Amino acid sequence: MKANEIYKIEVTVEKGNDNTYTAFISSENSLPFGILGDGNSVKEAIEDFEKSFEEMKEYYAKVKKEFPKNVEFSFKYDLASFLSYYSKIISLAGLEKLTGVNQGQLSHYVTGRRKPSKKTVIKIEKELHNFAAEISQVEFV
Repeated sequence: MKANEIYKIEVTVEKGNDNTYTAFISSENSLPFGILGDGNSVKEAIEDFEKSFEEMKEYYAKVKKEFPKNVEFSFKYDLASFLSYYSKIISLAGLEKLTGVNQGQLSHYVTGRRKPSKKTVIKIEKELHNFAAEISQVEFV
């Protein structure tokens, strides 16, 4: 580990078949350990993930091993987790207007009754990015 090296780590957040959520880093990351967080919501899973990271840091200090500094996490969501996490901000009706994907279909994705195709995931992601770019240009007078 290099002292000034920045570790940019992707964390995957997924909804499980039991309707709980998991946040994890893949075994192919550049850290010498793995981390996992679980919860009944996306927020709980991310909080548990962050707690696990802190516990790993404490363990490394206890066994006198060098712990990586400058670790940055970016979170990637499966569609069900994203829709569940942001449902208080973006309604399914609003998301339907934004993406053109039927509200009922979106509801099936949230509950896990159906899985979206790769094409649908890309469409939703693209439209959300377009909306975010548009919103970032807003200026009030």
